[in-house]
Amino acid sequence: MDGANGAEADDEAIRVVLCDDAPGFRALMRYTLETELGFQVVGEAGDGAAGVRVVADMRPDVVLLDLSMPGMEGIDAIVQMRECAPESRIVALSGFAAEDMEAAALERGAHAYVEKGTDLDAIRDAVRVIAAPPPAELS
Repeated sequence: MDGANGAEADDEAIRVVLCDDAPGFRALMRYTLETELGFQVVGEAGDGAAGVRVVADMRPDVVLLDLSMPGMEGIDAIVQMRECAPESRIVALSGFAAEDMEAAALERGAHAYVEKGTDLDAIRDAVRVIAAPPPAELS
């Protein structure tokens, strides 16, 4: 999908797939990401199965993945996303503040967990951090 501000022309942009069953949340997150230089939303999905397909096709840098969706839930999609796009980093989102949801997401292969009630700018910052390459080890 095309970005709103020309960020798609930036080869250094962090390529993001949004996977959430709430179209309003996806729209707000897209706006939050694409109004700041350095982000490009390359796909969206409203359920886990569609999310796996989009991630396999687009191979984004980061996936913002809601854990609770109709059909295949995000928690179940994590393993499949890691299999089809192992280089993609997954930020699991949940409206539940339960520690067991965070543990389950990380155990399945998510790289980070953010509560959905978190400020959108903080979610954007989490995407930037998780997309950064790990620091080089000193020999």
